[in-house]
Amino acid sequence: MDNRPSRHHLFRIRSSRCEPPGQRWLPTREIGGAHVRIGLLTEGGYPYVSGEGGLWCDRLVRGLDRHEFDVYAFSSDEAQEDAGWVPLPPQVRRVRTAPLWAAEGDGVAYGRRACRRFREHYGELAAALCVADDPAAPEADRFATALHGLAELARDEGGLVSALRSETAVRALERACRAPRARRAAREARVPDLLAVAAHLECALRPLSLDWYEADGLGAVDLCHAAAGGAAALPGLLAHHFFGIPLLVTEYGVRLRTHYLNRSDAPPAVRSLLAAFHGGLAAETYRRAAFITPGNTHARRWQERCGADRAKLRTVYPGMDPEPFARVGESPQDADPHTLVWVGRVEPAKDLVSLLHAFAQVRAAEPQSRLRIIGGPHGDEGAAYLGHCKALAARLFPDEADGPHAVGDNPVSFEELGGPGLSTSADAHAAGAVTVLSSVIEGFPLGLVEAMLCGRATVSTDVGAVLEAIGGTGLVVPPRNPRAFAEACVCLLRDPERRGRLGAAARARALELFTVDQNVTAFHGLYLETVARTPARHLVLDDTGCPLPFAAPAEAHVPGHWTTDPGPRAVPRWAIDAPVPATETAR
Repeated sequence: MDNRPSRHHLFRIRSSRCEPPGQRWLPTREIGGAHVRIGLLTEGGYPYVSGEGGLWCDRLVRGLDRHEFDVYAFSSDEAQEDAGWVPLPPQVRRVRTAPLWAAEGDGVAYGRRACRRFREHYGELAAALCVADDPAAPEADRFATALHGLAELARDEGGLVSALRSETAVRALERACRAPRARRAAREARVPDLLAVAAHLECALRPLSLDWYEADGLGAVDLCHAAAGGAAALPGLLAHHFFGIPLLVTEYGVRLRTHYLNRSDAPPAVRSLLAAFHGGLAAETYRRAAFITPGNTHARRWQERCGADRAKLRTVYPGMDPEPFARVGESPQDADPHTLVWVGRVEPAKDLVSLLHAFAQVRAAEPQSRLRIIGGPHGDEGAAYLGHCKALAARLFPDEADGPHAVGDNPVSFEELGGPGLSTSADAHAAGAVTVLSSVIEGFPLGLVEAMLCGRATVSTDVGAVLEAIGGTGLVVPPRNPRAFAEACVCLLRDPERRGRLGAAARARALELFTVDQNVTAFHGLYLETVARTPARHLVLDDTGCPLPFAAPAEAHVPGHWTTDPGPRAVPRWAIDAPVPATETAR
């Protein structure tokens, strides 16, 4: 079966009743025991071969084979679509995709009433972004009302793309920015700023124009699970608005934090307006979600500051398969005792410059030490940074030969996974006795978890969730402090017994907290708890067209056959044959 997604149109044409081109139906099979139908919402990840977050989604889906999954995915670019999908297990019943990176106009010509509705709702959304907080009209409620109004308009009229790109949208933004109560940053917005904000909002609001919000689409699932915040969670918000579908949101990296970091070079007016939009979307997502599952305490603190209710928060660590690392983890004595290893994606946030300066001090204290930097660059910026780091390493460690006819040897090497002896990340961590991490920005450090599964002692900077991940099983130093980093590395290189104790403790901690089994078990429990709290929405009718009481009992979601009929959604015999009281019949 060819899993490559075909070219398809993003937005719906309401007059057409054919199957949407972005939808794939897959072979089905009976799933024994309890099952819940889950709408898995992803952005730039699963089910595509490339992309972040796809691996944990695949492990989750495969680990919960008792449930059914409908995958609703946004692709990140054309190259990702061309690369195709990963092999999908039978419990994935349907996949629908949308390329939010390249939307065409929807070709919808609005009438006067629709134009007036758009001006009202978009104007309210713009006002919520520009105006300072008003106790009489909380901006969160104003934002949510405007967002849902635009979603209803898109559902009634067949899309919003043309309207969001229109002059009407830009003028609505301008009026909101010039309003008396607008914030100072908004009042300073000029025409280029307004055009930039309008273009960003058009892109961010494209999910409103999708044809996913039908009774046989997201309206047919038992719950929506968004694998990230932002655009991935927006369809879940609309499914909750239109059909009351409960929403579960997982964030291993908080999208609002990422937005703040990525927009630091934008003009102040653009930063202010876009920060207000993404902050409003995050707050509304957290308010409507039944549960929010941060991947670590660092993400949890961000969510609480953005308005997430503590009662809804459940920390679920990402799960990794320990089997590929078992051979290395069980043989720590095979590591080169003089080698430090860095494994990851080369980019400025990893601060390899500080690592190289720290290793210069390590080399002065331990002349036999070596540093292996294993990883490829990320994008053009990463390639330029890798070139800069190689040039710095050549200056700090000029090749020294033993004689006039010998070849010099640089103690720092730059390698990539897939090279000789480095077919997997386990091979990379096996190359040295100590794994190092020098980042200045980090979410959850999966690379450190891999090192822990390999039984390696670690030296890392205190950023993101690093300290939470390693606990007391490694050495942690302040970021951008080469001297402290070097002292920690020298300490471990000179003390093999301490390295062994820390490595063993790290492996035990990783096997306890960061495996696929604990991750899948946690989400299975959350799925059942969410469904148990949600009233039944799909009525089952008898032969006369009257609703059957208790047609979908809670026991139908529990493994095993709890009813008289062995079917997965059987109706208890006593519920069908129960006599109706005379008072209810009269009514």
